Amino acid sequence: MGNGIRSPISFLILLALLFPLTLQISAVNYPINVWPKPTTFSWPKPQIALLSPKFEIHFPSHPYLHRAAKRYRQLLIQEQYHPLVAPPLNLPESPALQSLIITVTDKSAQLTHGVDESYTLVIPSPSQSTEAAISAQTTWGAMRGLETLSQLVYGKPSRVACDLYIYDEPLFPHRGVMLDTSRNFYWVADLLRLIKAMSMNKLNVLHWHITDSQSFPLVLPSEPELAEKGAYGEVMKYSPEDVKKVVEFGMEYGVRIVPEIDMPGHTASWAEAHPDIVACTNMFWWPAGADLSSRIAHEPATGQLNPLASNTYKVVQNIIKDVATMFPDSFFHGGADEVTTNCWKSDKSIQAFLAKNGTLSQLLEMFITSTLPYVISQNRTVVYWEDVLLDANVSVAASLLPQENVILQTWNNGPNNTKKLAQAGYRVIVSSAEFYYLDCGHGGWVGNDSRYNQPPGTDLGKGGSWCGPFKTWQTIYNYDITYGLNEDEAKLVIGGEVALWSEQADPTVMDPRIWPRASAMAETLWSGNRDETGMKRYAEATDRLNEWRNRMVTRGIGAEPIQPLWCIRNPGMCNTVQPYVPN
Repeated sequence: MGNGIRSPISFLILLALLFPLTLQISAVNYPINVWPKPTTFSWPKPQIALLSPKFEIHFPSHPYLHRAAKRYRQLLIQEQYHPLVAPPLNLPESPALQSLIITVTDKSAQLTHGVDESYTLVIPSPSQSTEAAISAQTTWGAMRGLETLSQLVYGKPSRVACDLYIYDEPLFPHRGVMLDTSRNFYWVADLLRLIKAMSMNKLNVLHWHITDSQSFPLVLPSEPELAEKGAYGEVMKYSPEDVKKVVEFGMEYGVRIVPEIDMPGHTASWAEAHPDIVACTNMFWWPAGADLSSRIAHEPATGQLNPLASNTYKVVQNIIKDVATMFPDSFFHGGADEVTTNCWKSDKSIQAFLAKNGTLSQLLEMFITSTLPYVISQNRTVVYWEDVLLDANVSVAASLLPQENVILQTWNNGPNNTKKLAQAGYRVIVSSAEFYYLDCGHGGWVGNDSRYNQPPGTDLGKGGSWCGPFKTWQTIYNYDITYGLNEDEAKLVIGGEVALWSEQADPTVMDPRIWPRASAMAETLWSGNRDETGMKRYAEATDRLNEWRNRMVTRGIGAEPIQPLWCIRNPGMCNTVQPYVPN
């Protein structure tokens, strides 16, 4: 492997003759597949060649591309993946593929929202040339091409699909996973494994929901007592060095790290360090005998920031400044979801404010107008959950949320709320609970719940889970995040995120809760869920996802199975051909 580039001009001229430029997506199921499916995959006569054990990658000088090329060269030579169904391709007597030439047009492009991730990959027949080529606008596109190449290599000795052409680019620039590390703690090694798996699936944003009511694990230089008193324990903290490691690892794998500090709601964990700025602390979340509308918090524990407290904004500004310093990404997620009315109403200073004809929405407006400009001053685009604009009880006017500085993330009411946000002119990230919440379907988690003490035969509805049932990979795969939007509204949807909230998840179940369901979203946001005729391609995706899940497992990702192995060995026999008829 080297970082010098040998001139590929004559080779590219040859490739231009071999592969026409006007290629279309093929609905053919090839014996070797790539996940997510590329935009254009032309392999008219599937064949393979040996991959030389001395295979080299030549690339332009770039620190992250250097690390990626080194990583993928090792994977290409050593993985020797054994497919669940052996491709029916004979190995011809021809020279082995010797090298890969990578060209990058703009080496200075930063890993940020909207960066060009397109690439072209050409693997010729060795009888024509023993050099493959990846050309990309940016380093990050070249990384996506390297991942694609790695999935086209299998067997012992290693062999590679050849005589093929791929042009690839994502449909949506924002493709992410949200992980909650407050309710249960995840070790840095778990975060790195998640980033690695995301990169395999061409996902590019880890939305790190670091803090919540249950714990504050992030050590901040300006407010160290927040983690000192708010973390679960001394070892269950993320130091600045930990954050730097996660951010740097993300850069190496082409995954942005977007931090979320949820506020003013979901801040009970702040109270141990700053009891003066948190309302309704140490109260029972749902008083006995009261209806659900009277609860003090949406879930235990209780506490949310008091916008009237003089010290609130000093603490918040310290947090924002430290987080902006620790996380270089241009997005800062400020939460702003699920402000509980009864929490604020229980505070004496807020009671006095309300008695003078103040409103709860004015309190939230006070908080937003005091904190949003400071986040913007850190050269950040602010992401809020949809509640800040759409909540029926506590919300702010759109005039206080400038569209050029604010992105809204939707989680309620499926495509209806996506449309409301887009109609209001906001860029939207879709995380609809009906489709993208990975924690759903495991029942309720609060104890002493009489709903589970019912006679046999009782209809338990969603099994106690507010967002049940479990979201299957097919549910996720078939969701169109721009459903019901007109052309202008659809342009405002920048992408989506699956979300793993951690009331009932921790490192022991992280991999199977996320994978391969996040892979289903990854393909739909990269190349869509329809073939060139407009038909949903979930049927042919099943076998491909089975194979991809197996490769992820061999790479150390504990993805759960989606079918028995028998189905994979007997293609089509586990399908249904009956039309769906609702009960």
